[in-house]
Amino acid sequence: MTDSRAGGGIKGVVSSGTAAEVLISASEIAGRVEGLGTELRELYADSPEPPVLIGVLKGSTLFLADLVRAVGIDAEVDFMAISSYSASSGQSGVVRIVKDLEGDIAGRDVLLVEDIVDTGLTLTYLRRSLGEREPRSLRTVALLDKAARRIVPVPVEFRGFEIPDVFVVGYGLDFMGRYRNVPDLYAVRDLARLANDPTLLVEPFFGLDGPPRA
Repeated sequence: MTDSRAGGGIKGVVSSGTAAEVLISASEIAGRVEGLGTELRELYADSPEPPVLIGVLKGSTLFLADLVRAVGIDAEVDFMAISSYSASSGQSGVVRIVKDLEGDIAGRDVLLVEDIVDTGLTLTYLRRSLGEREPRSLRTVALLDKAARRIVPVPVEFRGFEIPDVFVVGYGLDFMGRYRNVPDLYAVRDLARLANDPTLLVEPFFGLDGPPRA
């Protein structure tokens, strides 16, 4: 069995001739999600009730959809959405819940599904908030772990890939609401250029030839 704490490896980036490079291909993602599904199926096989998979909106949606199917056992799905206070509030960086769970998780096995973990501040807040609701167990699965940016230590029991400190788009992750539906994960090589023109990658990703592939 793959060691989830180690995560999958990155085989290198492939230049696409654009302001972004393929970091993890769709096929690599699919293989890793299947592996995580197998591990989670074994973990929760003897749970007294179906586990509750909680997706953190919006970045985790594609990962969650694929993961819950890969797990292949009875499971429930719920969602949370979070935001940060604006700088004008004097509490910049403080996380708040803008959409809470619809169901009660007391006594349930809970799996928090994240798209990416970097500083650990948001995940620490979420785990504390969910832990106060007295679940039977609480674990985190993250598609991406940007450990180089960690500020506070936080458990990530399962992870797909550890990545370097780069800005990524695709497979649920966006830039200003765009590019979530790109099947591969891309590292943005020129973030300043993309910020100046948020449509910069539309043509290479969605032109007549389709998204550039690894």
